[in-house]
Amino acid sequence: MNAVSKRPFTVFVEGNIGSGKTTFLEHFCQFEDITLLTEPVEEWRNLNGWNLLDLMYKDPTKWAMAFQSYVSLTMLDMHCKLTPTPVKLMERSLYSARYCFVEQMMRNGTLHPAQFAVLDEWFRFIHHNIPIAADLIVYLKATPAVAYERIKKRARSEEQCVPLSYLESLHKLHEDWLVHRTLGECPAPVLVLDADLDLSQITEEYKKSEHQILRHAVDVVMRSPNKLSPKKPVTGSPIKIVPKIRL
Repeated sequence: MNAVSKRPFTVFVEGNIGSGKTTFLEHFCQFEDITLLTEPVEEWRNLNGWNLLDLMYKDPTKWAMAFQSYVSLTMLDMHCKLTPTPVKLMERSLYSARYCFVEQMMRNGTLHPAQFAVLDEWFRFIHHNIPIAADLIVYLKATPAVAYERIKKRARSEEQCVPLSYLESLHKLHEDWLVHRTLGECPAPVLVLDADLDLSQITEEYKKSEHQILRHAVDVVMRSPNKLSPKKPVTGSPIKIVPKIRL
């Protein structure tokens, strides 16, 4: 197979803190032709014994630059990771790191303009020189209040100091990037799912994404000499998604 055919159909799963990205990814564990790459939180919690996530939350002005630099490195590793399957689902991406989290730190003064400039130049260099493209973005749209309650319930120690106002600003940045298209570049079509639903309802909402993702999986699989197949058939009708737009 040539280099082009080896490239998996890549999906970015994006959303605010507490929007249910892990639950969404777990829904796709049932499909054998999909590789799931979760956000490398444990790497952020233990870099040679240092918990960069905790340091960043406790003293963001001091540690935001170091933390976001390491986020860029670990996320780039996810983008470049070879997968044995024709479909790859990634929890977040370098795009959301730049357009949501780094952008928020710049706007609220956590990052010095010079620090922001360095991170932005790194992103631009990666974007123009390394393949980090997506074929589809799944946006788990959760209202900040719902995300805030989920964060409190899961009780991740580093997140206990996260205020509702922080989630509100991140929500606005996600909306500007993925829905309104007024921020940065959206690299792929966007499928918006209602992530405010409780667990008893959200599985049905997530099934809406199966057609968009697995339809392409089947196309890729049928061109593969191995011809693996999903563990369950693709069901449901096509979902209308936001067209790809470049700014």
